[in-house]
Amino acid sequence: MNIPMRRFSLFLTLVIVHSLALGETLTGGVVSVTDGDSLVILDASNTRHKIRLQGIDAPEPGQAFGTKSKEHLADLVAGKSVVVEYSEYDSKELVPGKVLFNDQDMNLQQIEAGMAWHYVKYEGEQTAADRIAYSDAEREARRLKHGLWQDANPVAPWNYRQAKREQKKAMEAFEIRSVTRDKPY
Repeated sequence: MNIPMRRFSLFLTLVIVHSLALGETLTGGVVSVTDGDSLVILDASNTRHKIRLQGIDAPEPGQAFGTKSKEHLADLVAGKSVVVEYSEYDSKELVPGKVLFNDQDMNLQQIEAGMAWHYVKYEGEQTAADRIAYSDAEREARRLKHGLWQDANPVAPWNYRQAKREQKKAMEAFEIRSVTRDKPY
């Protein structure tokens, strides 16, 4: 293969890889903010799309900073037209994506403000550049004690959810034992 043909092959490969990395986009107005890492948009055809902000995990409702995280995201995007870059829907019919407003990454802004963690468990969904930016942003937010990093021991949302599941299981087991114990023999 001659040099111009090798260059063309390399160029074509890079174009294909780049286009696969970009995936799809949705554009719509933000009609509601569910919590600090999810929202709903309405597109031009009046279709609602539930969006999960890719690469981040924000405190849950009822968890320390859960309300502040939701309010911060709402301040950033509520009522605004956003672009969501995504590659596919997840199993819960949510669109995991990067939310952009005026070409600014809102997912990253949540991390920078200390309103979310970089969700390393799902970093495989992200580009290498986003993984680095989100990780660096979390490290800097921790260092500067922004948002949830003001707490001495902030609880990661995935640990909070796990504790809630275990608590629910324990309560269900207790209720079953109580009902069984109360039955006359």
